[in-house]
Amino acid sequence: MLNQDITKPVRAGEELDQAKLQAYLSDQHTGVGLINEIAQFPGGYSNLTYLIRSDQGEYVLRRPPFGAKDIKGGHDMGREFRVLSMLKAAGYQRIPQPVVFCEDETVIGSPFYVMERVPGLILRAQTAPKMGITSNKMRQLSESLVDTLVDLHALNIQETGLIQLGKPEGYIRRQVNGWHKRYLAAQTDDIPAMTELARWLDETMPVENSPTLIHNDFKYDNVVVNTDLSQILAVLDWEMCTVGDPLMDVGTSLSYWAETGDHPTRQSFNLTWLPGNLTKQEFAQRYAEKSGRDVSKLLYYYVFGLFKNAVVLQQIYGRYKKGLTTDERFASLGVGVGVLARDGAKAVESGRF
Repeated sequence: MLNQDITKPVRAGEELDQAKLQAYLSDQHTGVGLINEIAQFPGGYSNLTYLIRSDQGEYVLRRPPFGAKDIKGGHDMGREFRVLSMLKAAGYQRIPQPVVFCEDETVIGSPFYVMERVPGLILRAQTAPKMGITSNKMRQLSESLVDTLVDLHALNIQETGLIQLGKPEGYIRRQVNGWHKRYLAAQTDDIPAMTELARWLDETMPVENSPTLIHNDFKYDNVVVNTDLSQILAVLDWEMCTVGDPLMDVGTSLSYWAETGDHPTRQSFNLTWLPGNLTKQEFAQRYAEKSGRDVSKLLYYYVFGLFKNAVVLQQIYGRYKKGLTTDERFASLGVGVGVLARDGAKAVESGRF
């Protein structure tokens, strides 16, 4: 039986002060109403996401993870809320309705924002294999995922004002340099492949493509689909959204795109290994056909996606090692860093993803 994304009781140490939250939402005339329950979405490794049930409906609250203040430029709730607001103003419909942003840390201990919950399903690698999804349905879903990414990249960033979200010139170099610095700042173990990848990315940088809006974390568990799995209703988690080379977005998506035979760590991040899904090559081909873009240099962007995701895991694992979070899911993320790095090195050596 297919259900909405499962919530659980809030993890110890990550509770919200319901009384203060209620007072703030009421004072701001948000229309959220009287809060009846606060639960937590257990998935994801970045920002913390809570379900708020009230007498007016269901809402989602997002806040940074505890101990994340040491990550410069990350977990910017105000920016994520601004992205949603700008997309709504631009007429993009596949997002939740933003409700309110709060920068007053005295309410729940950090900035946060609230948005309406989009009813539907979120397909996660841990639960989707138990849903009995047919290979034909998976094929349709994977094609729809590619098409949704193409549609995002087709938004006119000049006419909509979305160009304000970033500085596209020199985007690739800033990303490569920035993520390498983040890795060095969070490093806990010696992983030679990470050093090799950083050097390769610096030395083989391609000429940038014309900029578009890019989501930067586009995958199955960041979209909401309807209950019969025929339509993508909303795209979630816009925290890394900006404007830049669209193939950076494609590369990141492909870096999540685990296939049969890939390391279990990679398969745990996505459900793309289920029968019926497009292969990485088919993903790239469909994107090229639908968007009209040249993907001949996509290997570079794929390797960068692996490198970036490895750094994200390293940052989270580093917080766990420092005792800034006790979430036991993070204990094994150090293994994931090595897996992604080695897969990136193999792709460079073979010349294919």
